[in-house]
Amino acid sequence: MLRNLLFLLTGLIISNPLYADQVLTTEKLADNIYALIGPITNRDSVNLGNNANFGVIVTNEGVVLIDPGATYKGAQMIHTAIRKITSQPIKWVINSGGQDHRWMGNAYFKQLGATIIASEKAVADQQARLQSQLNRLSGLLSDKEMEGTSYVHADETFSDLKLLEIGNTRLEIYHTGQAHTPGDSYIWLPDHKIMFTGDIVYMDRMLRIGSMSAHKSWISVFKSMADKQPEVVVAGHGHPASLAKAKADTHDYLVFLRQAVMDFIDEGNGMEDIAKIDQSQFSYLTNYNSLKGRNALRVFEELEWE
Repeated sequence: MLRNLLFLLTGLIISNPLYADQVLTTEKLADNIYALIGPITNRDSVNLGNNANFGVIVTNEGVVLIDPGATYKGAQMIHTAIRKITSQPIKWVINSGGQDHRWMGNAYFKQLGATIIASEKAVADQQARLQSQLNRLSGLLSDKEMEGTSYVHADETFSDLKLLEIGNTRLEIYHTGQAHTPGDSYIWLPDHKIMFTGDIVYMDRMLRIGSMSAHKSWISVFKSMADKQPEVVVAGHGHPASLAKAKADTHDYLVFLRQAVMDFIDEGNGMEDIAKIDQSQFSYLTNYNSLKGRNALRVFEELEWE
């Protein structure tokens, strides 16, 4: 009875045009440039997989969307938020990586006529991990919430760099190596000094180093992004902030953990004692308790192969 009531309430919320406001916060970064800020909680029936940040760039030739959400209905949620910003059509969708909320909403925007853009390695990662990501989403969302979700990949791919000159707006999309996922890209708006990083940067919550990640390369990718000296960084998760904040929450954690695990190994410790590593200086980050041990273990495994 309670479960049925919860599903009914969820359905009522989703059908409400104000629903997007309950999940995504719109933040204006500059004239015609916006971030849609999702929650830093897990994927669930309320956010429909949109527990991440998205970018909206309004040009005189249409809207560029950075990341389309994790599901068809999640993409609808993003579209609702965009309609409150502009009536311009969504003409381009950039996938910043291979994680579900970076591409599984592609089909919705493709139906609207958008061109999808992603790095070659992002598309390969999306294809390789489709079933595992689908299994994860299906375990968190109901069949009704997953309704309409299908799997459309990029129309245009690039290896290292994609330049877009759209009307009076210039975007530079860089893939400089594996980070959280193999195909992660950052999107640079040089005229505004604004950087959308996808999952290369996490702020306010602890990043996850998973089997699809490469922590050493991730450090290098971050440095490549930081070399642009952005004034505003829109992370994949967390509130937009300065480069200094991005460095503290992502780069400094990766560098610290790499060195801490190297020291741990040099002292003759085995992975069964990995919890002994003191990561408490990063305890201010959401998900610290649930991710610190898994991150250390993953770095240990990667170092064994270096």
